[in-house]
Amino acid sequence: MTKQMVLVLTEPTEGKEDEFNEYYEHLHLTEVLSSTELKSAQRYQLIDQVGEDCPLPYLALYEGDSSDTASFIANLNETRSQRQQSDSLNKRTARIWVFEAIGPEHHESGHG
Repeated sequence: MTKQMVLVLTEPTEGKEDEFNEYYEHLHLTEVLSSTELKSAQRYQLIDQVGEDCPLPYLALYEGDSSDTASFIANLNETRSQRQQSDSLNKRTARIWVFEAIGPEHHESGHG
């Protein structure tokens, strides 16, 4: 099994930010977790940046383990009908990246 991190950048459809946040936080994350091999999900909102501008203000970060890392996006598309869709999510601008771990996870060792 290989650890995966899936990064999804999104933005609401114009004029639907409240509906977008409600949908994403209280329905979409749970449905994605129940219809894929992903194990956890958390949303973030952009608050600062350095370098090239981040193209979208919202990030959903999913974590999971898979033996078939190459097929995640195909699986996400195949299981789409199992999830309620919302026109508050601007699908035209959404972006997805799938990363797999290439080394061990590091943790803070404590400060004496």
